[in-house]
Amino acid sequence: MTPKPGIAQTVDAIVVGMGAGGEHVATRLAEAGLSVIGVEARLVGGECPYYACVPTKMMVRAANCLAEARRVDQLAGSATPRPDWSPVAARIREEATDDWDDTAAVERFEKSGGRFIRGWGRITGPGEVTVTTATGPLALRADRAIVLNPGTAPTIPPIPGLVDTPYWTNRDAVAATTVPESLIVIGGGPVACELSQVFARFGAQVTMLVRSSLLPRDEPEAGELIADVFTAEGVTVRTGASAGAVEYDGQRFTVYPEGGEPLRSRRLLIATGRHTDLAALGVAAVGLDDAVPTIAVDDRMRAADGVWAIGDVTGRGAFTHMSMYEARIAVDDILRRPTEPADDRAVPRVTFTDPEVGSVGLTEAAADSAGIPVLIGRSAIPQSARGWIHKAGNEGFIKLVADPESGVLVGATSVGPAGGEVLAVLTLAVHARVPIRTLKQMIYAYPAFHRAIETALENLG
Repeated sequence: MTPKPGIAQTVDAIVVGMGAGGEHVATRLAEAGLSVIGVEARLVGGECPYYACVPTKMMVRAANCLAEARRVDQLAGSATPRPDWSPVAARIREEATDDWDDTAAVERFEKSGGRFIRGWGRITGPGEVTVTTATGPLALRADRAIVLNPGTAPTIPPIPGLVDTPYWTNRDAVAATTVPESLIVIGGGPVACELSQVFARFGAQVTMLVRSSLLPRDEPEAGELIADVFTAEGVTVRTGASAGAVEYDGQRFTVYPEGGEPLRSRRLLIATGRHTDLAALGVAAVGLDDAVPTIAVDDRMRAADGVWAIGDVTGRGAFTHMSMYEARIAVDDILRRPTEPADDRAVPRVTFTDPEVGSVGLTEAAADSAGIPVLIGRSAIPQSARGWIHKAGNEGFIKLVADPESGVLVGATSVGPAGGEVLAVLTLAVHARVPIRTLKQMIYAYPAFHRAIETALENLG
């Protein structure tokens, strides 16, 4: 191809943001024979393998081992675990992140036939992307597709005194080589909850400042249960609390809650959500609104003429599995292959606390807001056969949200020692619109945790 004046290179497709979904799109398009450039300023593979899903679950796994050892006294004799963070830090560096080096991922993409450019990509016109690299700007043109997968960055609230202090985000917490003696966590979502429990189980004195409630996007019963579990483990959970100001004296943070006594700790973790800067992404150049938090897409992931968007930026679920799902649809659409329309009715999500909190579809409150009259069915994990057998650490419940008119589940929550795994059955039920009468006729293995679904179905009403 002959580049146009001012354009360094013209290709079929440019993928801006090489997180899990973007890497998948770029690789599949290259393997299909298209000329593809992948653009990423950070790490190829995105947040998940380096700072989120993979390393944090290594942390969770280690912390859960300690918790299980502490339960031995109730079940099998006695044990006195001695927490040691060094194996966790080493595993994250050696097994998960390669010490935050994405060389292998870049080489894997280039072997598929794509070209990789390290830098920040910005749309500068229809079909045009300018990449800010270490050596200067590089103008590129895509004749067929621009795919946006920019991911997100931690949102830092405008708390007076916070700027220029060494506060942590999730990235700093994952990279920690030691456990702080004390930690204040501002936030109550999945990231805040997972990391609070991990560090508390490794010996940190943890205090959470939560503006509303824990896990506010899930059923309120889930947040209440996790708060009770945390309190029993020594985590101080202050709901309905916001930080009014922060000070740092070079050794310790002092956080001044609005209307409360000052709190002090060695470390401060900010986990108050994530965002994408659409203005910096240049979406206005193709007629998209850059003053909103997400990009609206159709059921083929099209955002504008010649532009597709996938992943967190679409606002349909900030999960790796959602990004990969959307990536498959975008690839098929770009290659003009038949594909199923995107359907986000049954997006599963799991918070990997202990107990795990798994949810799919609508909560009771969301169904009510949508004007759907629902029936609710509940069961308690400790009252199930497996929960009773499990004993120590058996907290949890099943909650079903059913539409009596259509006779199907529109949402469900599974909290328990295997809450995320039990969720698979419920996700299938919501996704495939399995009739409730069919679910009631199923045979549920005894005494598996998932058998509690049967009891919740019996209790619908």
